Amino acid sequence: MNILQISTYHATGGAGIAARRLNEALNRAGEASRLLVPQTDFDEPQVTGLAESVFGKKLALARFALDRLTFLPYERDKRDRFQFSPARIGTDISRHPLVRGADVLHLHWTQFGFLSIAGLKKLFGLGKPVVWTLHDMWAFTGGCHYSRGCDHYRTHCRQCPFLRHPGERDLSYRIFEEKTKLFADAPLTFVTPSQWLADLLRSSALAGHFPVQVLPNPIDTTRFRPAADPLAVRQTLGLPADKKLLLFGSLNTEDPRKGFRYVQAALAMLKKELSDTALVVFGKTNPDALSRLALPVHNLGSIASEEKMIRVYQATDALLMPSLEDNFPNTIIESLACGTPVVGFRTGGIPEQIQHRETGWLAEPQSAADLARGLRWVLDEADRPSMRQRAAAFVEQEIRYEVVSQQFRKLYSGL
Repeated sequence: MNILQISTYHATGGAGIAARRLNEALNRAGEASRLLVPQTDFDEPQVTGLAESVFGKKLALARFALDRLTFLPYERDKRDRFQFSPARIGTDISRHPLVRGADVLHLHWTQFGFLSIAGLKKLFGLGKPVVWTLHDMWAFTGGCHYSRGCDHYRTHCRQCPFLRHPGERDLSYRIFEEKTKLFADAPLTFVTPSQWLADLLRSSALAGHFPVQVLPNPIDTTRFRPAADPLAVRQTLGLPADKKLLLFGSLNTEDPRKGFRYVQAALAMLKKELSDTALVVFGKTNPDALSRLALPVHNLGSIASEEKMIRVYQATDALLMPSLEDNFPNTIIESLACGTPVVGFRTGGIPEQIQHRETGWLAEPQSAADLARGLRWVLDEADRPSMRQRAAAFVEQEIRYEVVSQQFRKLYSGL
């Protein structure tokens, strides 16, 4: 069976990393899986980029820019510029040899100038079985990636809070209408990494009638695993050996959805108790915001190397994950696989990843006080070695490559 994974990104962003890992897991399991992306980040077997020439890469960048420009006249706030995708711009891959030769097409995250709604329609028109792993809500909304509590997708999108001029027939309404036509008789099976997202999908007017399976994003536990000597790992990273280390980061820590303001508030509450603690931060950050934190900060910046990211998890004592809305963050699974407990809000799919008081702490949503309680508990827990062992064991049993690849093989065979 020939399986083609299709993703906007190769090895960046949560969805791109998840698509790449699934492709790798399936190949290790003996399946003929390929990953098709607009352009590759590095040479990798079974991964193909549409644009590998200088001109092709410039064209891909132009499509991304044009896609964002199509939303510019509608955006309510520049902070929401990447939270809504009209999907007007894209390329036609329906005639690509890998698409033509595939028995199953497996879509992942395909926005930002890769596949438009028209491009998706051409893929569905081929008549091949299509699996679509949802990494956010976009497939069943009028354009937003996360609805921030708006439930218009359950009936018909309109009055969109992301738009400058919301109305009964605004941009979200029109995109919703286009998707209604797109999904008519589409040969679709949805996959969601979390039960939370599956429940939202089933409640949606656009896609609630399609079959959906809950299958997690896999992780390679031969690479992501606890360190034999965490202090030695700290030394390689230049981190202090005499401090407890908290970890926070994301692709963009300034994204309001990632909840950095609750980290600031929780640390301020614990200021007197954290004299022996420091914060390690990775990702795109605001230096001014870091300077106002109530404890020393080690800013690692953006980390492109997976091996370095593994060492960061191994070197720290707990990961902070106060997302206000999230599906199945890779960051949590990566941290747990390395034996590092996680403190996060009880939102989205996060409660399906963290076992409360076993592998971390689930705080009440938007409660800095409960987040502080979780930090205190994790750092003071007398049996932290056992907690680290439980965290790594959970991932090994449930989410490692071998387990998840078999689940997807069964799904593909059933189609």
